Formats: sequence, C-alpha cells, structure tokens
Amino acid sequence: MKKPLIILTGPTAAGKTELSIQLAKMAKASVISADSMQVYRHMDIGSAKIKKSEMQEIPHYLIDLLEPAEEFHVVKFQEYAKTYMDEIYAQGRIPLIVGGTGFYIQAVLYDIDFTKEQGDAGYRALLERKAKEQGAHVLYEMLAQADPKAAKKIHKNNVKRVIRALEFHHLSGQKISEHNDAQQQKESPYNFVYFVLNDERERLYQRINQRVEQMLDKGLVAEVEKLRRLGCDRHMVSMQGLGYKEILEYLDGRCTLEEAVYKIKRDTRHFAKRQLTWFRRERDVTWINKPDFDYDDHKILAFMQEALVQKGIIT
Repeated sequence: MKKPLIILTGPTAAGKTELSIQLAKMAKASVISADSMQVYRHMDIGSAKIKKSEMQEIPHYLIDLLEPAEEFHVVKFQEYAKTYMDEIYAQGRIPLIVGGTGFYIQAVLYDIDFTKEQGDAGYRALLERKAKEQGAHVLYEMLAQADPKAAKKIHKNNVKRVIRALEFHHLSGQKISEHNDAQQQKESPYNFVYFVLNDERERLYQRINQRVEQMLDKGLVAEVEKLRRLGCDRHMVSMQGLGYKEILEYLDGRCTLEEAVYKIKRDTRHFAKRQLTWFRRERDVTWINKPDFDYDDHKILAFMQEALVQKGIIT
C-alpha cells in the first residue's frame, strides 16, 4: 500500500500558513515546509516565517535548519524531506508538505532522480563568471538556443536554474526539459492529495502589497542589516530571496528605499504569477479557489476533509 501524503501549496500570500494548521489538526499531520527561504535562521520577516506560537503544537520541519551561508537546493530538500517523512510515518502521523516552491514538491511527490546529474564545477564557474561580467541575458540566450522549451519555463533572471540547465546539456548532450518531462511522467509512490489554494488576482496582489508593507513595519530593513553584520552578501543563495536582495541593494546605496519597496512588490506579484503557471501544469491537482467558498475556512476544511476521506488518507 502507498503511504499517505498531503500537499498544500499555492501562490505567495494566498493564506497557506493559517489554513495548514487547521488542516494538520484535522488530519493528524505534521508539517514539512517546502519554502526555499524559511529553512534559514535569522531570516524571519522577509520569508514570512511561521512563529512558534502560531504552530499550535503542530510539529514543523525544515524551518530554521540552516545558516544563511549554507546552500539549499532541490536535492537537499528532497533528502531532508524523505528523512522527516519516515520520522513522521513512524509516529503514526501523516506528512503535510506546505509551501510555494513547486519544484521542491514535485521532486518529493514523484521521487525525481537527481543522482545521474553529475556536476562540472569548472563549466559552472565559467558560466557564473560570464553572467557576472556580461549579464544574465547572455546565459539565457545560450539556453534559448540549446533548449528552447526549458528557456520558456525558466525566468531569464533565474541565473541559478539557467546555469543548471546549461550544465546538464553540456554534460549529457540531453535537454533538461526532456529529462524533466520523463521524470514527471513517473507515477507517485504516495497516496496523495495535492491542494492548491488560490484567490482572485486583484485580491492576491493586494494581499502581496499589504504583506510587503507589514514586513517593513515589522523591521525588514533591520533584519537585512543584521544579516549584513553576520557577513551575508548578495552572492549567497539565501540573499537572493525576494525582499532580501532588494533591501540589500538599498543598504549598498544602489537604490532608494522607495525603489526597493516598489521592486519587492512588483517582483513578488510576478513570482505569484509564475507559481500559478507552474501549478496549472501539474497533474492530479485539487484547486481551492477561495471565492468559491465565500472565503470561509470552515467550508474549505470540510471540502478538504471530504477529498482526503475519498482517497482513504483519513477516515
């Protein structure tokens, strides 16, 4: 029998965190965070990290695990998540993956195999230098020629993913889009329900703008200043996160605070749009559009409960 797994995802600021606690209580689940920023210590405000008091005694994993200088990527996420899932099953509970990083979720859900992807540190360093000296667009143009399908799916400024795709093509001669398509056709080893929480675009964008203002009120600038004192700089993976890189630009004197805030709001809205594009491509997804439930969490939870009962995940 396949082991049970619950996923709750959706675009940033859709309200996943609050709903996840109620869902975890109802399903006797423990939460694994699928968020590329909440894994870092000292990065609380900009990552909209759940507070201990908000967890309501629900066990949470992959939060405050690493220092900002450490690198975190999909392979590490998959390794940690599998370990924690085994721990959760041993406790007689159900893993509940919560977060907006679709590739992380996909890696666990379909047990994507990354072991064949050997690295070429020299080639990667060459590409990184090229991006720094000539600009991210140069690498993106290289990818558009080598693997047009991958280029359509990867944002031109996501240098890390562009380099990974070019490195894969360089080493294997195969397009990473073809490799990913093959992996995505795999059947999941889990009995799962994949919930995607969504809202009307205008309302979602309004929530994003409000959230950014709240982050500033809570001390986002001071948080980034503290990270700088700890030795964090813009070359670290952790400091590439939305909200952090823009405030860092302001602190480095490369833009005004007003410009930084404008960029955070704009880029977060664009990020939410890309997240939704990703989730629409996924298979076997259960959409939860909040307006359809009159924004009533009780109605949403009742719907989720029914879906979980139908799949035999809960009784």
